[in-house]
Amino acid sequence: MNIEMPGNETSAALGQNPAAGENVSAVNEWGGPRVSTTATSSPLAGAGDFDELSEVAGRVRRAMEQVIEGKPDVVEVAITVLLAEGHLLIEDVPGVGKTMLAKALAKSIDCSVRRIQFTPDLLPSDITGVSVFNQEIRDFEFKPGAVFANIVVGDEINRASPKTQAALLESMEERQVTVDTTTYHLESPFMVIATQNPIEMEGTYPLPEAQRDRFMARVSMGYPEPAAELRMLDGHAADDPLLSLQAVTDGQQILRLVKTVQSVHVSESVKEYAVALVGATRRSQELRLGASPRSTLHLVRAARAAAALDAREFVLPDDIQELAVPVLAHRVLPAAEAHLGGRGAAEIISGLVSSVALPRSRRD
Repeated sequence: MNIEMPGNETSAALGQNPAAGENVSAVNEWGGPRVSTTATSSPLAGAGDFDELSEVAGRVRRAMEQVIEGKPDVVEVAITVLLAEGHLLIEDVPGVGKTMLAKALAKSIDCSVRRIQFTPDLLPSDITGVSVFNQEIRDFEFKPGAVFANIVVGDEINRASPKTQAALLESMEERQVTVDTTTYHLESPFMVIATQNPIEMEGTYPLPEAQRDRFMARVSMGYPEPAAELRMLDGHAADDPLLSLQAVTDGQQILRLVKTVQSVHVSESVKEYAVALVGATRRSQELRLGASPRSTLHLVRAARAAAALDAREFVLPDDIQELAVPVLAHRVLPAAEAHLGGRGAAEIISGLVSSVALPRSRRD
């Protein structure tokens, strides 16, 4: 994410924690009052932590781009969601690399990975696990399901029935599974990467609103540019590039990077901007269902990760704006009038981003 920084801006004017002892006095970027203060504390994460994050994220990005040609924005969102401890939904027509993207991210990390092929006959117990009677010990024994992994790849999630889809709800939100009144906690990091076909495709069940809301972001692959498709023919025609893809980090290092992301500063004005933007979806006449409070949390968490990936210790409104469509569009439902006018959720969210006033920066 590249954001131009005005030359006369200071860290406080942009919502950053200034260095200890630094005297700050400047007119902020969004026309607010002059700020003058002396900082007495430093950020929780040091420069070395952000250097490590940038270096590891770069390795993961390069590894994924060996497999996914010409989709740097989609790869960036996937890495952002990973570092923000969210879940990713990939929606598009068959054959554009949805499963390839999910498997590339999973294989780039040395951790446990399980793949679930969702089908109409898949049962909830296939996902969460089941208690079976063990004749040797004369008692029931829990057999963990496919969700017990660091990264769970759910392929064609909307091919399964709503009952089976709902089996993921508890694990995605609370990172635990309850079977027969016993709760089993999932290891960290934990991420669900699900792919789905458009709902008008044959044999699909639409994801319920409660499950869509648990995905931090939704991305669409789209068709590649001709040049990228030509490179794909050269690199993918002979063999599968996933076979040669090596892990470039591990689960423990990802956990350290998550801690670094959590230390990124979010000013009160940026928080208010996120709340105002999400609130606008609830008042819009073009939407019959607005975004939930969970979406506000996800938007700010994703913005923290985006700022850290940009080597910043503070969040800008630009981060909120750039992530608004992938984080919010899949949670809202356009009204009938918007459908008739040919306006989809992404276009409506983009319009709201343009209409909601930017915050007036101030020192927090």
